[in-house]
Amino acid sequence: MDFIIASALFAAIFVFALLLFNGTKKESDQKTEINRRLTRPAEDSDLDITRKRRPDQGKLGSALSSLNILHKLEEMMWQAGMYMRVSDMLLIIVLLFGGGMFLGQAVMGGMLFATAAGLLFASVPILYIQFRKKRRLRTFGQQLPFALDLIKSSLEAGHSLQRALQVVVAEFADPLGLEFRTVLEQGRLGLPLPRALDDMLKRVPEDDLRLLTVAVKVQTEVGSSLAQIVGRLSEIVRIRQRLRLQIHALTAQARMGGWVVGLLPVAVLFIFSLIQPSYTHTLFYDPTGQVILKVALGLDLTAVLIIRRLMRVSY
Repeated sequence: MDFIIASALFAAIFVFALLLFNGTKKESDQKTEINRRLTRPAEDSDLDITRKRRPDQGKLGSALSSLNILHKLEEMMWQAGMYMRVSDMLLIIVLLFGGGMFLGQAVMGGMLFATAAGLLFASVPILYIQFRKKRRLRTFGQQLPFALDLIKSSLEAGHSLQRALQVVVAEFADPLGLEFRTVLEQGRLGLPLPRALDDMLKRVPEDDLRLLTVAVKVQTEVGSSLAQIVGRLSEIVRIRQRLRLQIHALTAQARMGGWVVGLLPVAVLFIFSLIQPSYTHTLFYDPTGQVILKVALGLDLTAVLIIRRLMRVSY
């Protein structure tokens, strides 16, 4: 117990010290960067307005960045519409891991179960980011066909693509309006429109949006009737969304069956513990019964994950 508490406190203090150290370096790094830019020759490469280079994050941050862990976490947060610092999210994950280990040790005992509880608690922020990401992408996909129709109408009325995107920004709420507003702002800074759309595709990894990006690139390089392409693209997006809903409806029964099979042992154990506590007394208080219960929980969770994986349809 003391080892768990000490480890959790050490992890929290270590992350806090790391953040404080990076904060003290920030001002000196900014001065160094300003002096470097002022003394740089005029023929140097242009500034990267997409900010692909990230500030120095210390030795630990560099080590994690080499594994693309921080980069992937940052992209997930962008795609979820969460623009907080990655260091803050890492601090939350570490604190939840320590709290989960402490709670697991206090409830069930054993280092293995405590570690599993810590990993479960630490995965809560990641699961929340994934939930926010899926919900945001779903909302964006629902807005996209109507935005394409509006772009097509604006182009057929004689407006330019930039003006059509301005109309979309004015008419649509977030997340679609926010993302296209970012594209327009990057265009005002001098970034070409195809590249701005590529950056938006990283923030919103939707296959339907990729089709629009390809259409704009083809129109920019070859030259064609973009209004007809966008109109046809709107029909394709609606067909894809209809197919996606049909697949979701056809697999609903199998997915529900998987959840029932996975939750049924837990429900039965809970009911028996209320109706006949003597039946489950051995599982909760006998050492051998506790081992059996832990193994059963692990196998049940594995079965749920396998069923979810089998029900995932790629199309």
